[in-house]
Amino acid sequence: MRKLDWYILKKLLVTFVFCLLIFTVVAVAVDSSEKADDFVKAKLSTMGVIKNYYIGFVPWIWSLLFPLFVFIAVIFFTSKMATRSEIIAILASGTSFNRFLRPYLVGGILLGGLLWVGSRWWIPKAVAIRSNFQSKYIDKNDPSKNLSYGGCYSCFYLKLDTNTYIGIRDYDTSSKNARTVFMEKVKGNKIIYNLRAESMKWDTASRKWIMSNAAERYVDSMKERITYHPNLTLNISLKPEELRKDYYLKDKLTTPELVAFIKREEARGTEGLSALKVENYRRTATPAAVLLLTMIGAVIASRKTRGGSGMHLAMGIIIASLFILSDRFSTVFATKGNFPPLLAAWLPNIVFAGIAYWMYRRTPNNPRFRQGFGGQAKPPSLKLRRASQLSFFNFVITAEGFCLILISLRKEIFIPKPVLWVS
Repeated sequence: MRKLDWYILKKLLVTFVFCLLIFTVVAVAVDSSEKADDFVKAKLSTMGVIKNYYIGFVPWIWSLLFPLFVFIAVIFFTSKMATRSEIIAILASGTSFNRFLRPYLVGGILLGGLLWVGSRWWIPKAVAIRSNFQSKYIDKNDPSKNLSYGGCYSCFYLKLDTNTYIGIRDYDTSSKNARTVFMEKVKGNKIIYNLRAESMKWDTASRKWIMSNAAERYVDSMKERITYHPNLTLNISLKPEELRKDYYLKDKLTTPELVAFIKREEARGTEGLSALKVENYRRTATPAAVLLLTMIGAVIASRKTRGGSGMHLAMGIIIASLFILSDRFSTVFATKGNFPPLLAAWLPNIVFAGIAYWMYRRTPNNPRFRQGFGGQAKPPSLKLRRASQLSFFNFVITAEGFCLILISLRKEIFIPKPVLWVS
């Protein structure tokens, strides 16, 4: 690599780390001020809060806004280079614009690869630390996340396979005991088997469930047969660790664990797995977005404008906002409707990949742009530049609106599927 490549890569990494650290300080300060009362009620020392909460909170907030940090860093230092006419000097020395973009491509791949590895293995472990603290000390006072308010926190209704359902009225995770248990098998629209028991306990030796005071009811056409059992061993594909209601489950599982969990629930016939699938696909789509936003930022900020860095940052904030908005819209349509999870995770990348190519083709430093001026990099007029900027924003809004219209035309998207609790 040439000195130019190392120069740009160094600026990219230093600016990125600087943005990361500055935002981390701000995020921790804001979060600690909001949760100060909860920390006091938990009676934890400062070191205890850092060890049990913020050591997981910081990596989580990094992963959440990682693409935005990269995008802002690229626009910030590239705009400074353009303002100081460094980019003009680089291109005047005979370096092509494509060659100038190479270190941005390398930096985007490195940072995207770092996020890809982290989101698959490291970040879930950090989220587990944060979420355990959140559930124990903070969410217990939040009615929207604490199911004991207006609901039953220890109640479960699960689907064991395509025809078998099990319900538990009360389950104790420490003793692995369940009370008021029933299990049903259906065939078509009819119940062909019903099992009820006063209690059920997990036997660690045989690794099976043992029911007490159970009653089996068989329904065969017009006949019924009932059998009572003081103790009944139940051999079903249900483990004690699956009897949990975790608000942060999809974020705490590493990617191999998440894929295995989805496959197991699909084999059971469980519905409502769209959120898990979107999370799985997003762990690959978000690192790709890092590379995409890196190239968009380089193309935007490489042009010297009268507004300087302020104009570049304003355009960057608008693009980042549109990207986040499209990502949230596609996620909602996938989790609440029938929009394919794979397409929902990759839709923002697909749309903005087209935007990146459109912007690259219209960069004055691009050789293809020069062909229209007889091989010379003749700058466009002020009127043309304003028209180009207006056309760019119209294109972004039109592309996003078109995709959302196509999604909304699917009538079934507004009819959510019946969702069972995912164990």
